[in-house]
Amino acid sequence: MTGSAEISRKSGQVTVTLGDRSYEIVIGAGLLASAPQHLMQALPGARFAIVADWALSAYAHDLEARLNEHGLLLGEICFVPSGEKSKCFSELERVCNALLDLGIERSHAVIALGGGVIGDLAGFAASILKRGVRLVQVPTTLLAQVDSSVGGKTGIDTRQGKNLIGTFHQPSLVLTDLATLDSLPDREFRAGYAEVVKYGALGDAVFFEWLEANGPRVFARDGDALTHAILRSCQMKAEIVARDERETGDRALLNFGHTFGHAVEAWAGYSGELPHGEGVALGMVLAAKFSQARGLCGPSVAARLKAHLSEYGLPTDFKSLNEQVGRMPTLEELLAYMEQDKKVRDGQLTLVLLRGIGQSFVANGVPRDAIRDFLQAQLINPR
Repeated sequence: MTGSAEISRKSGQVTVTLGDRSYEIVIGAGLLASAPQHLMQALPGARFAIVADWALSAYAHDLEARLNEHGLLLGEICFVPSGEKSKCFSELERVCNALLDLGIERSHAVIALGGGVIGDLAGFAASILKRGVRLVQVPTTLLAQVDSSVGGKTGIDTRQGKNLIGTFHQPSLVLTDLATLDSLPDREFRAGYAEVVKYGALGDAVFFEWLEANGPRVFARDGDALTHAILRSCQMKAEIVARDERETGDRALLNFGHTFGHAVEAWAGYSGELPHGEGVALGMVLAAKFSQARGLCGPSVAARLKAHLSEYGLPTDFKSLNEQVGRMPTLEELLAYMEQDKKVRDGQLTLVLLRGIGQSFVANGVPRDAIRDFLQAQLINPR
């Protein structure tokens, strides 16, 4: 399927073009106040069930009241405990039962209010309830706003690895309220920023340069800088998703840093010790260093990426990982988790590598021995 993404900075919207399943990403401050109007326009005649992070009860109850004013709410909010550990079979079962108890129908929609955990979990539940009910993503973290809320990936984690059980289920609307970032803890904001950097590193050198120059403004949560960073990230993801919805080609580029990063994250046990974005930050630098080791790019690529991520306190080598988590993975642990990656084909690993900043490509059939030797060297010399 071919498609495109259209962006209007004036309106703060990005269109994900997928034929009759196209949808809008609406970006702006204070959008939750006007959520009923956006919902009625995108899904006329629908009623809604809210699945929300416990930590966002104030936002959730405010949205509940606004929907009730318009007769749009199905019933009580389904709250989910914060943290990656909620992406599990038991929580999926509980959420599905709660939504069924509300009497959800295929003409209704689930609203996922929270970060990536809620978006993935509630989205998965929506995809399997009644063989698919509609979904609205309301991402409240930077990471979810630039990545997980867009593109239709849903899922849960298992002991074997991250997101190994899931579906593709596109939302009908994404409402990104920048005001929700005002109260986002600094560590979560940093983790989300890693995904912003990913877009520049994999496909837009100009954007990467802009981030190098304007990172302090983004971290100061300057409205104009934050809007530009989120809009550009969403535009890049929307364009790739529209070209390759089911990750048979270009969409794999969005996994830059994730094969290494997911392995480290799985090793950490989804305990909160290592947020997803921190794993991605380390994974991106490892992917750049591996590209260098394979003769694909010069040392300045990894050095530049590492310098920018390190500037904002993100882990970029095994030394900083050890300082963050207090322990180090073994070589065999990392390899075991990498071999559970969804992109493994016939036992061969797939990595997204760099020829330069903004120049990524998918490398299939990467020799296991090459990865083993590389990781062993990185663990021996963790800087």
